[in-house]
Amino acid sequence: MSELPPVELLEATHQFPGQFVFKAIGRGDERFVAEIVAAIRSELDHEFDSPYELTHSSKGKHVSVTITPWVETAVQVLAVYARLQTIDGVAFVL
Repeated sequence: MSELPPVELLEATHQFPGQFVFKAIGRGDERFVAEIVAAIRSELDHEFDSPYELTHSSKGKHVSVTITPWVETAVQVLAVYARLQTIDGVAFVL
């Protein structure tokens, strides 16, 4: 486990500005996907949806949304993580 605070750890392991991969896993419906994509767009103040991929569980009960937006700072990354964790139906955020 790192001794660095989250911002410094992100800055030490990622180059900013640049693309950052977020993954949210939760309930397997279209509304969940739309909420994840919209939350990232809103939190980053983008006028467009970032590229994303979906992976559905074998029974369709869950979906993984992998989205790769452009972020300017490590602080933005932490803000996105915090926002994603408030969405109803989120099981994991990676």
